[in-house]
Formats: sequence, C-alpha cells, structure tokens
Amino acid sequence: MHVPRTLARLGAIAGAAGLLALGLAQPAAAHVTLTPSDTAAGASAVLTFSTSHGCEGSPTTGITIRIPEEILSVSPTRNPQWEVEKSIEQLAEPIEDAHGNSVTERVAEVRYRAVQPLPDGYRDTFELSLTLPDAPGETLAFPVIQTCEKGENTWTEVPAEGQDPEALEFPAPTVTITDATGQDHHGADAAVSESDAATEPEADDADEDDSDALGIVGLVVGAVGVVIGGVALARTRQQA
Repeated sequence: MHVPRTLARLGAIAGAAGLLALGLAQPAAAHVTLTPSDTAAGASAVLTFSTSHGCEGSPTTGITIRIPEEILSVSPTRNPQWEVEKSIEQLAEPIEDAHGNSVTERVAEVRYRAVQPLPDGYRDTFELSLTLPDAPGETLAFPVIQTCEKGENTWTEVPAEGQDPEALEFPAPTVTITDATGQDHHGADAAVSESDAATEPEADDADEDDSDALGIVGLVVGAVGVVIGGVALARTRQQA
C-alpha cells in the first residue's frame, strides 16, 4: 500500500489550493496583457489581448494594436461590442511569404472602437489570428494605445538590453517565439502523445494509491459496523 504517498499528495493539493487563493487575493497588474495560443516558430496562432481597466478610472473607448514588421497578415476576431478595422501600409519592396506569394502590403495596425465605452473595472478581449515568423528566440512587441473618454494609456515601452521588463511603467505586450521542433505550422505538438504515454504509469500508480486509501476506509467502516452490530446483539440477549 502507498498510503503515505496518497496523504502527501492530498497535502500537496491542499497547499496548492492555498497558494492559488493567495494569488487570487493579490491585485491584478494594471497592464494590457497578451496570451498566445501558440508560440512555435512558423505556427498559426491566436493572440488574445485583454484589459480590465480604463485611464485612471475613465472608460475605454478605443484600442489600437500596432503589428510588428515581421508579421504581414492579421485577421482580427469580430467583437459585437467593438467596431474593428485594419490599417494597411505599402511595403517599400515586395516580400515573398511562406507560400511563395509576392506580398506588397501588410497590416500595420488593428483598431477597435467601442460601440459603448468599456467601464473601468470591466474586462474585454481582442483576438488576432496570424502566423508567427520562423525566428526562434525572437521577442515581438505589440504596442497598444488605449484611448479613454478622458486621456489615454500608451502601452508601448520596450525594455532596453539588460533592463528589467518589470521596471517599465507602460510595457508593450510581447510574445517570445519558441523552437518549432516537434510542432507543425499549425501549432500541433507531435510530442503530446509521447508525453501522455510517459505519464500513464504515474496515472496507474495514482489509481492504485487511491484504491488503497479507499480500501483502508472501507475496512475501518466495516470494523465500526461489526462493533455496533455486536453491541446491538448483546443488548437483545440481555432483554431476552
């Protein structure tokens, strides 16, 4: 039996839950955040930008996302709360894309205008579908201009070499491209099945541990039942 392992696992789960609760209790960073669906070089990814605050309490009326020069084409997701448009710029010289096509223009910005201003303290998201460049290790910055009824926030700061990004007051959202090994251009991870296979024995061990624990509980409950039954039988005989 592996009861100690089971108890240790339960303790770890309880500890993790406590840390999660502490994390939720901390105030969220007042930044425009970027969450990529994939970071592999050459992968098709959806970048989700989000904001949950205005400009010193003033509601948000617009979000403008500047697209790095390394990215040519962007497909923004429609949002019923916002009007969206793409700003196109002409390239100085034609560029050949990943499919061998000659490209003469690119999406320079994506602009969202609120149908109704987004109140301070309410969250919304903005999704861009695009293909990441084949450049592992490169960090792409997506400067964001947040326009409000009063004022604006310019999330455009990029750390200088050796500078701590946490020291920036208005950091631009970024994504760092990772190695494409084991992934195709659609972000499919070929190593997932191998990872799942590698963890199956651990899962079996976990099931075994849980079964042992349940077995012990069953034995204890059974023993209590026997004691109660014996007491009841003794009382019945005394009354007879």
